[in-house]
Amino acid sequence: MKRVIGIGNALTDMLVNLRSDSVLGRFKLAKGSMSLVDTRLQTEISKSVAGLPYSLSLGGSAGNTIRAMARLGCEVGFIGKVGEDTTGDFFVQALENLHVEPVVFRGTERSGKCVSLISPDGERTMVTHLGAALELEAEEIEPTIFDGYDCLYVEGYLVQNHELIEKAARTAKQCGLKVAIDLASFNVVAENLAFLRGLVQEYVDIVFANEDEAKAFTCEAEPVNALQAISELCELAVVKIGTRGALIKRGGDVVHVGIMAAAKRVDTTGAGDFYAAGFLAGLCSGLTLRQCGTIGAITAGKVIEVVGTTFGEEAWDEVFRLVEKVKREKYLF
Repeated sequence: MKRVIGIGNALTDMLVNLRSDSVLGRFKLAKGSMSLVDTRLQTEISKSVAGLPYSLSLGGSAGNTIRAMARLGCEVGFIGKVGEDTTGDFFVQALENLHVEPVVFRGTERSGKCVSLISPDGERTMVTHLGAALELEAEEIEPTIFDGYDCLYVEGYLVQNHELIEKAARTAKQCGLKVAIDLASFNVVAENLAFLRGLVQEYVDIVFANEDEAKAFTCEAEPVNALQAISELCELAVVKIGTRGALIKRGGDVVHVGIMAAAKRVDTTGAGDFYAAGFLAGLCSGLTLRQCGTIGAITAGKVIEVVGTTFGEEAWDEVFRLVEKVKREKYLF
């Protein structure tokens, strides 16, 4: 496995640093929540914070994973849909700047955007409008998209469109690719359980899940039992168990890898996405399961030290140093 293409909701993150939480009260937003809203409300909220410091970055679950893989030196691509607007232009240009091959369609709605309101204490309240991301359709997924790729990485949130996610997985398998999926959220799993079990059994080779998602998917409360149940449906199962690390199973091999102690836990958003990035990057380098899990722990550990999912060159240099140590010495936590 060398080249990975992801598919997911194409979102741009707008991170706004608030001076106070007054805007949350004005729009009745629960602090720390994530709300799906229409474009009118999101525009009103954006106007209310005009003039405050903000930054733009690529967002979306699969988008986070793929761009982190690109920084780790992997050859990657991304499938998604944006609008005919400046936000869509930014999204495509940002992919290209990161050397991610964009397979990005244009829709009629405005581009999807997540406005993240960052309180003075660092808590994030997210207001998301999926927009054009929801317009990606099954008929747009053609075999030529997968030319030259070895693995399709699927964002679990796409389960909102069963036809799309099944078409993508089925086409990728027909083209000889491995298929990996992150189960995304325990409530998403619970609401789509029969479909997801069928999808995994039929098409998926690699499953990433946290403890709650694994429990919802298998109805097994103990992570080790959930790991076993998932592994019976696919080639490689990864169950993340919070501060206790992750359990990994492929065939008869079972590995437990701990976490990298973060200097500070600022924001856990994107930790699962970055774990998958590190793990898949390890697979692309032909490393052992333990090495892959360790690199996943490194990337996840770094992203929780910052607000959002973008960190500076100094942090990336530290990631690169630790990854090289893993490759040379099979370094473990």
